[in-house]
Amino acid sequence: MSWLMIETVALIATVFVLLYYYSKIKLSYWKKYGVKGPKPLPFLGGFKDVLLGKESTTDYFHKVYNEFKDEQMIGVYGGHEPLLILKDLDLIKDVLIKDFSKFAQRTHRSIREIEPLSEHMFRLDAERWRPLRVKLSPFFSSGKLKEMFSLIVDCANTFDNYLEKLAEKGEPVEFQETAAKFTTDMIAACAFSVQSNALTDENSQFRRMGKRALDTNLEQFLTDRLREYPFLFKIFGRLFTDHEVTNFFESSIKEAMDYRIQNNINVKDVIDILADFRQHPEKLNLKEADNLFLAAQAQLFFNAGFFNSSLTISNALYELAWKPEIQEKTREEIQTVLKKYDGKITYDCLTEMKYLASLMLETLRKYPILQWLSRTPMEPYTFSGTKVTIPKDQQVFIPIYSIQRDPEIFPNPEVFDPDRFSEENIKTRHSMSHLPFGDGPRHCSGIRLAKVQLKVAMVTILSKYKVEVCEKTRKVYKTDKRPLFLLQPADGIYLKLTKLASA
Repeated sequence: MSWLMIETVALIATVFVLLYYYSKIKLSYWKKYGVKGPKPLPFLGGFKDVLLGKESTTDYFHKVYNEFKDEQMIGVYGGHEPLLILKDLDLIKDVLIKDFSKFAQRTHRSIREIEPLSEHMFRLDAERWRPLRVKLSPFFSSGKLKEMFSLIVDCANTFDNYLEKLAEKGEPVEFQETAAKFTTDMIAACAFSVQSNALTDENSQFRRMGKRALDTNLEQFLTDRLREYPFLFKIFGRLFTDHEVTNFFESSIKEAMDYRIQNNINVKDVIDILADFRQHPEKLNLKEADNLFLAAQAQLFFNAGFFNSSLTISNALYELAWKPEIQEKTREEIQTVLKKYDGKITYDCLTEMKYLASLMLETLRKYPILQWLSRTPMEPYTFSGTKVTIPKDQQVFIPIYSIQRDPEIFPNPEVFDPDRFSEENIKTRHSMSHLPFGDGPRHCSGIRLAKVQLKVAMVTILSKYKVEVCEKTRKVYKTDKRPLFLLQPADGIYLKLTKLASA
């Protein structure tokens, strides 16, 4: 063996040893804080199976949540990145509410040059988020919701016609896509004053782009996994951007804003609010609010408006297909209340459907679309009643999925039981035990709209149709392992749809 080869081998070995010890030092982070957690692997931390696609981030969080039952918090590693999982509900309340001013930042920040449409309200830094939230909040007020309720009912009528055609075919119905067509039409009409025609046109561009924006494909999987290695993400993340989706939203929103401004049109929807921001960026404490920044806000409204609700609707129907007695109880309430309102869906009639409201909350407990929340402190922070002080920018995670499936909080958590959310039972639990919309100042701003959307869809379906399991229905709900933080079924939700004889 030549001296050159020996030197090369020695150099490689030295580099490997140095990297190994560098990794060990990085992975000893939680020891100095006295926070317990699973033993990490060099270079991979605890995310080996996550990086390989064998389990989701939520699966891993859930596993360690149950493994460290008696801990208030758990220290884990995503690659070399230290992550803190909070379990104690009082500490979670401190982070989300009591000490929110110190935790106003989320962990996954926007990086425009890598993800052009990431500068939206969900991922913005606290400084830019605050004024944007304040200015957009009126759109989600109860008064505004009542104003646009007729648009929601119009979409429901179109949805009813669509369901009737599906029932006539007698074939298994994939309800995730079916519900998404309704929610796409609804959010497009209410937020953008646009007819997306997702229920009437199989080639609807809004529906097609909505699917692509949230598609759990290989590119999105790789993008999400690269986030655990910021240096690599900055180099390779931009390679997986879907420019067609970016261009569609940027051009569509720009054209809509241009038309409103040029023709002095104001219908008080999201487009009008964004157009006003473009003309008066000082309202957001910005020098400029360009088209890409405004398109990012519009895409967030659109994606959250159609995707989250459609998944919850299909998940609820999945449970009702397996629980016909709960389905019938819900239907009886719906039909009884509708009779009082001449068979018409009204804003007031929805408020009387208490059992339906409980059913939707139980659906969101068992199937929270957002499986975890994340925050980072804006200064060093000491958790109340502990000796643990974390530094500024430490990533903190709140495992919604695990909390809502904790048997000590919700006995028999795999059992679907809407009575968990009767007014009496809700009072017996900690306020942080059910967080499908988050909590505190940075909670989901569209809660009211989402709840109305869900109820209208369920009333439209259950008042006239019955859902049942069929040969294509999965006996065990299988989640997709690829999404970073959204819970969705791996291969759709297929059910039999039958029109009721009395409808």
